[in-house]
Amino acid sequence: MSELILHHYPTSPFAEKARLLLGFKGLSWRSVSIPPMMPKPDLTSLTGGYRKTPVLQIGADIYCDTSLIARRLEQEKASPALFPEGREMLAASFAAWADSVVFQHAVSLVFQPESVAVRFAKLSPEAIKAFISDRAGLFSGGTTTRLPADQAKHQWPTIMARLEQQLQREEGDFLLGDPSIADFAMAHPLWFLKGTPVTSPLVDAYPAVSAWLARVQGFGHGAPNEMSSEEALEIARNATPAALPDEVFEEPNGFVPGQQVSIAATDYGVDSVVGELLFAGREELILRREDARGGVVHVHFPRFGFRIEPR
Repeated sequence: MSELILHHYPTSPFAEKARLLLGFKGLSWRSVSIPPMMPKPDLTSLTGGYRKTPVLQIGADIYCDTSLIARRLEQEKASPALFPEGREMLAASFAAWADSVVFQHAVSLVFQPESVAVRFAKLSPEAIKAFISDRAGLFSGGTTTRLPADQAKHQWPTIMARLEQQLQREEGDFLLGDPSIADFAMAHPLWFLKGTPVTSPLVDAYPAVSAWLARVQGFGHGAPNEMSSEEALEIARNATPAALPDEVFEEPNGFVPGQQVSIAATDYGVDSVVGELLFAGREELILRREDARGGVVHVHFPRFGFRIEPR
């Protein structure tokens, strides 16, 4: 069986979500460090242009977006479950809300001038300017717009009060009683806020939330082992993609297997990936593409939050 390879960088919130998922599952994995800003030539040789962090590689199969990475890890190891039986929609829907709405608030709060000054204190003005310019490009062209800091501050107490109440009343130690994908999606924006003393009080002021976050972080990151991006490319180049899912191809907009298409996120990081559409399932889309460095790979995307266009 091919190793799990996570392409990520330490300060990425969604990478922290993926690392915690790996820890929850008790999995061993290889860690490939990628740049926090474009260009990312080794990563995009595998993805075809998708630039968001993290990306999971298993041989010649490349999984984009943590919502799909979670489902792939569930296939890798069914127990403990991220999507509890009978509560799959509730867990997935809460996670989608946390990954979008709560994360959007966290980004706005983290990038307040006071927080930026602390978070990037060791960087030169030029490096800070380059990072902010990169993030402006990341959020350009999609449906997500930057939430004004004053609005994020205004709404944040409502989010946290609801979360605090839920945790105080829940019989178990986690959002749905037992741990699920909902916990990990909610945890990473709060972890992001905990990164500086400027924004940490926005979490610390809520005791039930703080205790719950410590329990989620207690799952750890599994057993990572470093790998270079060149090694990861070699693995992809020498591997054969896994067989396609045993599920009926279902594409309501009329796309057919073998058609050349582009797939891109709709919210932000909307760089498109071009390839041959191999599969369209209820949750997953798969493109075949070939790269001089990465060889023939299958790039996997979630259906929700992504669009397909003909080429």
